[in-house]
Amino acid sequence: MSLKDQITEDMKNAMRAKDSERLGTIRLLLAAAKQKEVDERVVLDDAAVIGIVDKLIKQRKDSVAAYTLANRMDLADKESAEILVLQAYLPQRLSAEEVSTAVQAIVAHLDAKGPGDMGKVMAAVKAQLAGKADMAMVSQAVKTALAG
Repeated sequence: MSLKDQITEDMKNAMRAKDSERLGTIRLLLAAAKQKEVDERVVLDDAAVIGIVDKLIKQRKDSVAAYTLANRMDLADKESAEILVLQAYLPQRLSAEEVSTAVQAIVAHLDAKGPGDMGKVMAAVKAQLAGKADMAMVSQAVKTALAG
């Protein structure tokens, strides 16, 4: 069963359970996936769906930070609940050590030196680790590897 099919099945289960918060988040995810399919005239594979989930989680995290800063804990809690629902559709993430090891290997393979090569390294790392690691953590690991 593809990830998109699993999400659709979870939507049906949330409807049956009358779980409106979960249902709303799943519908939002399906709408984003459908929008991308229509815009690009493609059928999304699991990797593309994971990319959409990552994007939605990043948006939610940014919103939580903004709402917390504005002292709107009710809205921050709602966004945090949506993050938990969305994270269920992500594969197991790599640990910081695993990310650092993968980045070091890519830096060595590309023979990258210094911050000027960050773009080249990030492109290679993104291709290899997309969907498997938090890209903010990956970016920090690349900066550390190129600085040292």
